[in-house]
Amino acid sequence: MTLDMVISLAGGLGLLLLGMKLMTDGLKLAAGGVLRRVLSRWTRTPVHGLASGFAITSMVQSSSAVTVAAIGFVNAGLMTLDGAVWVVYGSNIGTTTTAWIVAFLGLKLKVKALALPLVAVGTGLWITSRIARRASLGEALAGFGLFFLGIEAMQGAFTGLGEQIQVQSMVAPGWMGLLALAGVGFAMTFLMQSSSASMALILTAAAGGMIPLELAAAGVIGANVGTTSTAMLSVIGATSNAKRLAAMHVVFNLLTGLLAMLILPMLLGVILVVRDVLGLGSDAASELALFHTVFNVLGVLVLWVFTPRLVGWLKGRFVTAEEDEGRLRYLDDTVLKTPALAMNALILEVGRLGEVARRMGLTALSCKTGQCSEFEVDRAILERLQIGVGHFAARMSKEGLPQDVASALPDVLRVTQYHNVASEMALQSMEFLKEAEVPDDHVLAEAMGRCRELASAVLTMAEPGEVISVLDEMEVRAQAFEAGYQETKQILLTAASTEALTMEQMVALLEHFSRVRRMVNQTVKAARLLARVSRLQSPEYEGNGSEAQPA
Repeated sequence: MTLDMVISLAGGLGLLLLGMKLMTDGLKLAAGGVLRRVLSRWTRTPVHGLASGFAITSMVQSSSAVTVAAIGFVNAGLMTLDGAVWVVYGSNIGTTTTAWIVAFLGLKLKVKALALPLVAVGTGLWITSRIARRASLGEALAGFGLFFLGIEAMQGAFTGLGEQIQVQSMVAPGWMGLLALAGVGFAMTFLMQSSSASMALILTAAAGGMIPLELAAAGVIGANVGTTSTAMLSVIGATSNAKRLAAMHVVFNLLTGLLAMLILPMLLGVILVVRDVLGLGSDAASELALFHTVFNVLGVLVLWVFTPRLVGWLKGRFVTAEEDEGRLRYLDDTVLKTPALAMNALILEVGRLGEVARRMGLTALSCKTGQCSEFEVDRAILERLQIGVGHFAARMSKEGLPQDVASALPDVLRVTQYHNVASEMALQSMEFLKEAEVPDDHVLAEAMGRCRELASAVLTMAEPGEVISVLDEMEVRAQAFEAGYQETKQILLTAASTEALTMEQMVALLEHFSRVRRMVNQTVKAARLLARVSRLQSPEYEGNGSEAQPA
């Protein structure tokens, strides 16, 4: 290997990577909102998802860009995991278009006759255009030109190397050699973060006679698996659903690659037959492009039936603490057909919901800055539980319910509403506290701290499992809080009249404690009603649906 060959190879690879970056970035920008609209809307069915993933990847020439975009949509809740999986499948097929471009344009045409005009026109648009989309299109065209120039440079280097170096003689025969080339393909994609660049490198090496078809095919499989590294890196710190989609990408590429490796000799035989039928010619590049497409399509067809089960399995993985707590524990189909059991389970689940709301209230009372991250976690848990409880209650109402259960159901839902309002009041109280900018005044701080302590005392008593036994004491503490609230309100009004507080501060603090007051009242109402419903549904009581009497 001469120095000229090394320079040609390194320079060609540099042009290829630079061209890929300009081409991908330019096409993504030129596409405007198309990528966002298609990915967020056109994924209603598996076929739609496949088509959109294929089309957009073919357009921007980067399966990694499309996969990362899909992960971003799932992360933001704009796309479901079930729909995004098919977009990933489609993007794997779409990325094979790069191999066809290399095989039929980059290696067969007189590259400079195509590449240099593309660079000239693209650079001219890029520099002179005042319209962002047109400039981005110019960037993409210039990228295409550089991409083809890189292929030409590498093609020349590999043609010379093919006469001096035979990769087949440097690797172990059989499966070990195939696995070694697959590892090389994976490593190239991981290092360059572009399976398209790896494919171009492998195709030009095969076309130059350096790598035989079977080993090059193994390298293509490795490069295809290597593209999952971008998705895995993109989900660090992301939501659970985003991690599940990245994991699905890994599962699909690994299973597809494993299947292709296991049937590689047979698959290459089929490729040669299909090549002759389509009249594609006997060059290695077109054979590898066809191979790349066929094994990705085959992977989709094989996994089509199993995808719902794989997605279901993944939904049980990467579970965060908030997701685990936000899952229903007592409500399922086994209790739905037995009204008494269903009502008891519903009361227990609403109790869990109330515990989260109570925790949010205590956080709001103890949060001095009005910015506490744990509050948002509990808020997400509460929303999940509310949705689950609402759906279960709706299903219960469609069943044939005895009078006592039917009359208790609206009360249980009212308890849920009380907890929801209490949580909203907790949030609003924190927002008003952030606006207040309380001055460093000992008297004010002591009065407000005392009022919050009285509110905390009420919420501390409101533990759902203990509401029946502590209800009377909670009522006493609620009265004490009301007296403390009125006292604090008067102190704030006095402070504003003496200019110890500005009018804006006074209003914000009054609104803050007004929300705290309503939060406490809603919590007491929920405890009172939940205690009543629990008594009515207790085995020790029996009633006619309107009043319960001891058995």
